[in-house]
Amino acid sequence: MSVTAPSPPPAPRSRLVLYLDLIRFNRPAGWLVLIWPTLTALWVAADGFPGWHLLLVFGLGTVLMRSAGCTINDIADRNFDKHVKRTTARPITSGELSVKEAALVGAVLALVSLGLVLTTRWEAVAWSVPAVLFTILYPYTKRFFAMPQAFLGIAFNFGIVIAFAAVTGEVGRTAWVLWLANMCMVLAYDTEYAMVDRDDDLKIGMKTS
Repeated sequence: MSVTAPSPPPAPRSRLVLYLDLIRFNRPAGWLVLIWPTLTALWVAADGFPGWHLLLVFGLGTVLMRSAGCTINDIADRNFDKHVKRTTARPITSGELSVKEAALVGAVLALVSLGLVLTTRWEAVAWSVPAVLFTILYPYTKRFFAMPQAFLGIAFNFGIVIAFAAVTGEVGRTAWVLWLANMCMVLAYDTEYAMVDRDDDLKIGMKTS
């Protein structure tokens, strides 16, 4: 009678792989739902091509801030993610990355993004401050706010406001119309996305709609 040897444990993932997983590099849908409204705002504000400088600033900045937001979200939700099937393998939740290390990654990403926006108008820099605050606060709204998708919509839509500020130096009616339209879109797709975790969220006391 032959005895099958137990399979060896999986090799630990490299730091690079863990960082890429932390920022959801293999799930670019999150970048796309941010970058398209932002680029639309740039084109509308500039009444055409906004120039390579602003295109680079907002294209790269959107990717960097979305990545930083993923890091902040995973740090905030690390104790809850252990109880949600979809999120148990995230690097912080699984213990492969420490909170301190993940926070350092997020801080570097946010600072590089800030450096990019500093090359534009001061009005854009000013609007970036509440954008960062909303990005940090969003994960915590799921603990007490019945519809956190609304808060996410505000955070996600700052790209539109900052784009207009960078191009024109002001945020006028057209910007707010785009903001409202995209707010409706965020509410729709994030509510549908929340349904995936609804049962687990209700069990652990997280707010969802």
